[in-house]
Amino acid sequence: MTPPRLALITGGAQGIGRGIVEDLLARGWRVAALDRDAEALAELDGAHPETALLALRADVARETEVDAALAGLRDWQAAAGEPPGLDLLVNNAGIADPVSGPVESLSLADWRRWQDSHLTGAFLCTRAAVADLRARHGSIVNIASTRALQSEPDCEAYAAAKGGLLAMTHALAVSLGPEVRVNAICPGWIETGPWQKAARRETPEHRAIDRDQHPAGRVGEPADIAATVAFLASEEAGFITGQQLPVDGGMTRRMIYAE
Repeated sequence: MTPPRLALITGGAQGIGRGIVEDLLARGWRVAALDRDAEALAELDGAHPETALLALRADVARETEVDAALAGLRDWQAAAGEPPGLDLLVNNAGIADPVSGPVESLSLADWRRWQDSHLTGAFLCTRAAVADLRARHGSIVNIASTRALQSEPDCEAYAAAKGGLLAMTHALAVSLGPEVRVNAICPGWIETGPWQKAARRETPEHRAIDRDQHPAGRVGEPADIAATVAFLASEEAGFITGQQLPVDGGMTRRMIYAE
């Protein structure tokens, strides 16, 4: 009997990460959600009491915590009588705020915080999970950002970290293929506030200009990213690796001049 598919989502307790977790659970996956926010993890776990979800507390920038989390995941599998292996790793964790301030006043410690949370964390989680992914010919999806492709002022640390994720994506795809496919998603404006469960186009928090500047006619939501993750992890995407896919309602293709 084929075991259920298993995914590990970092930064899985909130925002885009939680959207991915809930989408995969709804699709019948077993999911491990890793996050450093214990309170958010407890809330997620309470909302999904089924045994298909494992909540893992860890900071992805800390090597020992990542290794301990992967050991916990393997113990969870073994307790359920499942064979070892991982079908999907989503490297989503990282500091959400893109604004690091003027570069001339950006401290080295803060610069490193952004790099460690996004890029070093993705490296540590990937390294820890490679053997498990190879065992099932799984895939990796790195959550980058359209800010790796275009910028607003004072976002150097975030942009560099997300740009590094894109470079690491194609490097890993070459190194780990053909056993493991590796792709990146570049989300644009993805609203993770309370409104996300409401009707998409009737959101009072978003002005008409917010919606209209998107060729798709609306701001994004976590479900848009989750659906893309599910596709990239599917057999239908079996010939796609080393790629970066903007999911931004068309914004990176639209030229806008201030009036």
